[in-house]
Amino acid sequence: MALQIRRATPADAELLSALAMATYTETFGDSYPPQDLRDFLDAHYSPAPQRRELEDPLSAAWLLFDGEQAIGYLAAGPNSLAHALATEGDIELKRLYVHASHQGGGHGARLMDALLDWLDQPRRRTLWVGVWSENFGAQRFYARYGCVQVGSYEFPVGDSRDLEFILRRP
Repeated sequence: MALQIRRATPADAELLSALAMATYTETFGDSYPPQDLRDFLDAHYSPAPQRRELEDPLSAAWLLFDGEQAIGYLAAGPNSLAHALATEGDIELKRLYVHASHQGGGHGARLMDALLDWLDQPRRRTLWVGVWSENFGAQRFYARYGCVQVGSYEFPVGDSRDLEFILRRP
């Protein structure tokens, strides 16, 4: 069965929350103390914050399905990355995750294409991305879409601080 992508709605908040928590934990769960990880996930990926994002008319999310199972997603919204070149109306790619079992099949690119189609409607907008400094695969992926590093910042997960790069696609 071919994988399908659809735009998420506020009714998908619980599904998106479960998917976000699962994929973040799968990707970075070993990087943080367990309590810091739980607190971070509850604060940012629980159903309430997902619903707020999905209800925001300036935000958008897409879900990737294998049959009935959600196996990936992309979330975007108003840019929150502090940078001198950032302007009102810019968009930030907040999260792009695909379960490890489905990585390498071009699914991230399909999600990215959905974002870029949305990004250019009704006018072309600048895209910002925060990416972990040690996630070289993600950095190469975003570079294929014209994203270049323009800065850095610290990303907090509990008491941990990760060096993140700020990427920009004009």
